[in-house]
Parts: sequence; structure tokens; C-alpha cells
Amino acid sequence: RLLLLLVVGFICGIAAEAPAEFNVVFTTTVNGGSNFTVTVQREWSPNGVDRFWSLLQPDTRYYDNNGFFRVVPGFVVQWGINGNPVVTAEWDTPIPDDPVIKSNTRGWMSFAATSEPNSRTTQLFINYQDNSGLDSSGFTPFAQVISGMDVVDAIYAGYGQEPNQGLIQAEGNAYLESEFPLLDYIITARIVEPTEDTTDNNAASVLFHCFFAMLLPFLLI
Repeated sequence: RLLLLLVVGFICGIAAEAPAEFNVVFTTTVNGGSNFTVTVQREWSPNGVDRFWSLLQPDTRYYDNNGFFRVVPGFVVQWGINGNPVVTAEWDTPIPDDPVIKSNTRGWMSFAATSEPNSRTTQLFINYQDNSGLDSSGFTPFAQVISGMDVVDAIYAGYGQEPNQGLIQAEGNAYLESEFPLLDYIITARIVEPTEDTTDNNAASVLFHCFFAMLLPFLLI
């Protein structure tokens, strides 16, 4: 019976995934509160989108108050180290790679990663130009800027790649605020609720998998 309960939990856990499509509004310090919006489709990068969805939930809000610590005009803008080192450490668990379906062209967003496989965690970047050369290295776009790309272009770039990622992870925003006072930040990152059809379809999928799991004890008799 315990084994069956574990199976039920496992199957229902698998079903707890991101919706097929949703948008996210990032409100920033650029120009005193300007925002940009990205659209996300799970089919573009299922593991990446599920992690992104989890990081945006009300009990996490991981990207709130993140600094844009790497801004390279003509290449990328990057963020995704939480202002609280404890929170950063809690999410420092890599996710499996996804196949590259879309391309790293201007306005597309991907998870940053190391040269090792399955190394994506929380850091994100938006491409400033056609960086399709990154595709062959496994950087998997999962979202596209649909409004506010001018805001992304205006993110303060004066520090370039100077902020030390290790020190951000260790000291959080205290380090950034002390050493890089002009840095721009994400104020909030909020999900724009999926359409009713998308929500209903996702809920139906969850119910189906859990209903099947509940039938397992009878099927195994």
C-alpha cells in the first residue's frame, strides 16, 4: 500500500507542470519602472519552462529584486542570482537539458548554463542580437520578448561584465548595491494568467493522471 501511495504521488507530481503557454511581465528600474513582457511556450523547452514557472510562484518570487549583473550590448543581458544568498542556494539544483527548438536570435530568452551538460539552474539571458551560434552549444530559448524590447535595450550597461557572480551568490544584493550603485534591477516578475482554455487543459491533464493513479490499486489486483 505504501508503494502504491508513492506511485500516486510520483504520477501526480509529474502532472504538476507549467501550462502550455503563458506570459510574464518584468517590471524594472529602467526609466523609473518600465516593463517588458515575454511569452512562454512549454513545448519550446519543457524542463526549462517548468523550472521558470516554479521560480515565479507566489511562495518563491525568485526573480524579484534581481540585478542585471551582466549587460553586454550587442550580445546579451543576464540575471538570475537572487538578492538573498540563502534563496540562491536553495535553487542551485540543475535541471535536465532540452533539445534546442527555437534559436537564440534577438529578443529570445534562454537559461544560462556552464559548458557541462544538464547545468541550467536559475540564470537567464535575453539576446540583444542574432546569437544563433549559441544554439549548437545547447542554449535552449524558451521565451520571447513580445513588448518592451526598448526597455531591455535601455538596461544600464556601464558595468559590462564587471560584477563577480561568485560574490553575488555569496553576498547577494548587498554586494551589488555597494559596488555597482547604478545597476538596474527587476522589481517584480509576474505571471499573466494563461487563457481559460490553456488553464482548463492543464487542469484536465492533472486530473487525468491522478485519476489513473487512483485506479492503480484495482488494476494491480
